[in-house]
Amino acid sequence: MAASSAAVKYLVFDVESVADGALVSRLRYPGEGLSPAEAITRYRAELMAKYESDFVPYTFQLPVSVAVAKVGADLRLIDLVTLDEPQFRPHVICENFWRGWEKYRRPTLVSFNGRTFDLPLLELAAFRYGIAIPQWFDTAAKSFQQPRNRFNQEAHFDLQEMLTNFGATRLTGGLNLAANLIGKPGKMDVQGDMVQDMYDAGKLAEINDYCRCDVLDTYFVFLRGQLLLGQLSLDEEQGIIAETKTWLSKRAADSPAYRDYLARWGDWQNPWQKV
Repeated sequence: MAASSAAVKYLVFDVESVADGALVSRLRYPGEGLSPAEAITRYRAELMAKYESDFVPYTFQLPVSVAVAKVGADLRLIDLVTLDEPQFRPHVICENFWRGWEKYRRPTLVSFNGRTFDLPLLELAAFRYGIAIPQWFDTAAKSFQQPRNRFNQEAHFDLQEMLTNFGATRLTGGLNLAANLIGKPGKMDVQGDMVQDMYDAGKLAEINDYCRCDVLDTYFVFLRGQLLLGQLSLDEEQGIIAETKTWLSKRAADSPAYRDYLARWGDWQNPWQKV
């Protein structure tokens, strides 16, 4: 279903990224002549030894997959797309994301932890590739009205911020936990720390499928968040979820991601209903 720019109220999105080996080699190991692959391997080993995680900081990463769910004002799913598939060019992905946000008249961006990872990565990519995003920075507006203001939830609704009261507490388990609490699959066969190895193995389509599934989890968590805020009743939320399941089922034949997601689908168990 095509979405007119006026119909889209929210863009629920997720980003997958990989290390820029040439940049890591040049800045972390100058003069050592390490190949990009060698530099990434060494840096990941150093991070693992120090932090017990080999996830490279976003400042050294490039976006290789961005999935976006277009959602209407009624909170129903209109479409779910991945950017620049099958070429997966970081500069095109970045430009498509920002130009799309402008095309749809600056809808609310919805993410899970996008405040500290996804959006900074896409902002830095715009800086790298010479992509102007003046409407996002909007420096002429009052500080609290600028889209990048942490508390401007009309511009960016970060579900992790909502669930942690803007960082006052820690949501151990992250999106995987939040999705599982409402019966959705959460992390399946792929974890975020596997993306680099998948990319190195040429599994770009699989990364895109993983990104799609993360967006679906984020969308369902968003619906429950709107219920929490009183914007949806429980019956309305459950009705939209049922419609979305039908939407996915109609497209599953052409989408391995949707097939896998539906195969692990779980329905939220309502404790208010008598068994």
